[in-house]
Amino acid sequence: MRRAEELRDAVEAYLRSLTFAPELGALEPALRYSLESEGKRIRPVLCLAVVEAAGGDVEHGLPAAAALELVHTFSLVHDDLPALDDDAERRGRPSAHVVFGEGVGLLAGDALLAEAVRLALAYDDPAIARELVTATLGMIGGQYRDITGDDDDLAELHELKTGRLFAASVGLGLEVAGVADPDQAPWRAFGAQIGLLFQIVDDILDGDGFAARLPAGEVKRLADETAEMTRAQLERIPAETSVLAELVDAVAFRTL
Repeated sequence: MRRAEELRDAVEAYLRSLTFAPELGALEPALRYSLESEGKRIRPVLCLAVVEAAGGDVEHGLPAAAALELVHTFSLVHDDLPALDDDAERRGRPSAHVVFGEGVGLLAGDALLAEAVRLALAYDDPAIARELVTATLGMIGGQYRDITGDDDDLAELHELKTGRLFAASVGLGLEVAGVADPDQAPWRAFGAQIGLLFQIVDDILDGDGFAARLPAGEVKRLADETAEMTRAQLERIPAETSVLAELVDAVAFRTL
């Protein structure tokens, strides 16, 4: 089994090797800039770890994993635009729209999403593209609730905006590995839990979401309980899941 860092290296190498549609022409540098932002690549690494744990081939899973990262990057590029969060900086660098202009930033996000779907469609199994597109629609629906202030049900908003792409990280890994539908339930339950854990920890780090609505001790307890539930769900999976456990710890211990 490859460790998480090895899987991340594989993702980075694959992303660097991507060939974008020639029609994009001089838009390509904006896509490359956004993709090379030194993110943790937690979603594609999770996908590849599921592929390997489920008995699949990591190389076969790389297009699906990269598609996840392209969708995630598209969402960040658009989130940073003045019409949404209006963030001038992303991970210590100027945001894409600051470097390239708002119009180019918008188009770069569009292109990243289209390229992600193209990668998913490269597989013979249509379930892979369906999984990616369904998750993306959920993410967009969650973002809509966020910007319109429709956040009374914060758990549901997070399940859409953040959780759907984490769930798809697991779901895509299962589809790539050819895991039969009746055997997917414990894996998918784990995918839902780790997405929730990521968001709760993110809220603690940013001081918003659950952290803004709950007392400090209560939100920390919620994070600890969710981490334990995620680990318990992982134990129900009949496979070697040590790398997945490593990823759970990496998500949970960001609070330390």
